[in-house]
Amino acid sequence: MGELRVSTDKGELDLPLIHRFLSTEAYWSRGIPQDTVERAIAGSLCFGGYVEGEGQVAFARVVSDFATFAYLADVFVLPAHRGQGYSKQLMDAVFTHPQLQGLRRFMLATSDAHGLYARYGFTAPARPDRLMEVVRPDIYTASAA
Repeated sequence: MGELRVSTDKGELDLPLIHRFLSTEAYWSRGIPQDTVERAIAGSLCFGGYVEGEGQVAFARVVSDFATFAYLADVFVLPAHRGQGYSKQLMDAVFTHPQLQGLRRFMLATSDAHGLYARYGFTAPARPDRLMEVVRPDIYTASAA
């Protein structure tokens, strides 16, 4: 397993890399405008994952009130760096961060990484009948048309 340095310093984030991944490779945010990514980062606790000599290779952000609730979003490891344990190191940093302790609820949405998140206690909602959402899956691609 390689060593990933994780930082919450937004000044270190490679914004063009994050936007490029989210807008072209991530199934959940294809077509997202750069200004939307920048606003999302500004309002979130962000985790950049860095490899010596490679720069940023991973990212995650958490939207939270830092008292009762958090939502994990935009988690990725660049394809060329997958399979080296970086996602686990990134999630370890998220779940040990001092501002994210003692929360009543921590949520996320995923279609392909259930095994990773299960290691950190995530399960399907115990009471899905209590959850509601507004979903606009094509919001970024529809506005570009």
